[in-house]
Amino acid sequence: MNRKNTILSIRNLSISFQTNSGELNAVRRVNLDLCKGETLAIVGESGSGKSVTVKSIMGMIPSNGRIKEGSIEFTYTDNGKSVTEDITKLTNKEMQKRIKGKRIAMIFQDPMTSLDPTMSIGNQIMEGVRYHYKISKKEAEKRAIDLLKMVGIKNAESIMKNYPHQLSGGMRQRVVIAIALSCEPDLLICDEPTTALDVTMQAKIIQLIMDIQQQKGISVLFITHDLGVVAKIADYVSIMYAGKIVEYGTVEDIFYDARHPYTWGLLSSTPDINNVQDRLYTIPGSPPNLKNKWEGDAFAERNQYAMNIDFRLEPPMFQINEHHYAATWLLHENAVKVESPHQKSKQTLSFEEEGNLANN
Repeated sequence: MNRKNTILSIRNLSISFQTNSGELNAVRRVNLDLCKGETLAIVGESGSGKSVTVKSIMGMIPSNGRIKEGSIEFTYTDNGKSVTEDITKLTNKEMQKRIKGKRIAMIFQDPMTSLDPTMSIGNQIMEGVRYHYKISKKEAEKRAIDLLKMVGIKNAESIMKNYPHQLSGGMRQRVVIAIALSCEPDLLICDEPTTALDVTMQAKIIQLIMDIQQQKGISVLFITHDLGVVAKIADYVSIMYAGKIVEYGTVEDIFYDARHPYTWGLLSSTPDINNVQDRLYTIPGSPPNLKNKWEGDAFAERNQYAMNIDFRLEPPMFQINEHHYAATWLLHENAVKVESPHQKSKQTLSFEEEGNLANN
């Protein structure tokens, strides 16, 4: 998976949580690479480990959680020199001073959980800028107004005085994006940033993030369950299931040549304008309880193509091409050849993009 100009490299990351009923293994040996200027989308069902993985990059593991093994190496430029640090080894104070907000920023699902209801919008944007850059209030105020204008808020001066409850959901999310970009980070993490918004506003926010990425050249790690969004924004896609990456590739690999049965299920459950059905396909069964231990492939019980080996041994990552990998025994040379029951055509994909992400 290694490529040039890698700014984020996650290796064998495993994260567990201690609960009243035992240890929950939320993330299992995850490997990810993200290069400068690229967008990597992480896709999977709720509880698959997407948010836990990206929050670990921000050093936001809850008190009952721990990183069991692995590394998160982040590369950035400091005073003209390239610096690589393992985030898992940094203290909270070091993260706050050197990384969080300044070089890695995050946009969450619900803007109201990110904004302080007791602070004005202007003060919330200026707070991080003044902390990291030690500039005057006047300079920070000018920067905050410029940021609000950059994210499409026209009456920026008056919005500076407002409080979060006085703004619409779309406006609040734009403010959150302005805060995230206030210190010009190298990496922007978006954890389902449009979930709480209507479809029209979703499209505008997605386009805004893409435009800013193009202007600033930042890298984006995008968490979503919406394959239409993935088709629009992603360069690379990681499919997560039961805390593990089960397929990884370019957006073309995933949509046109998916190899893992779970990825097939996700694609098949997406509405297709060229194939009108009375009922949408659903993946049978439920994900495994991550507190339990199991033998073999975590997806075996739900996989209609499962073989005996799936219930006995966990599959390794098989390489399909230089940038496409999948963890399924179907790729073994001795396995019965199975054709994908569903592949997106380029025409179908374009219709999805237009339907889900039309610019307004």
